[in-house]
Amino acid sequence: MAKVSTTTDYIDVDGDYGGSVEGVEVTCDRCGHAEQSAGTHDGSIKRCAYLLRENCPNRENNFYVVSE
Repeated sequence: MAKVSTTTDYIDVDGDYGGSVEGVEVTCDRCGHAEQSAGTHDGSIKRCAYLLRENCPNRENNFYVVSE
């Protein structure tokens, strides 16, 4: 398991009831794959890191170090 750095951007994402809400996009600095989550708190960023691991297009099992 490798430690991989990420980049966090604060963006607007589609909300559950239409319109947009504040959210985050966390991008893997190694391959460029990105995941988005609604909300701007620590839990949303950690969720993106988890999704990066689960949905890695290279099927790697990385530990993602998130930056805020």
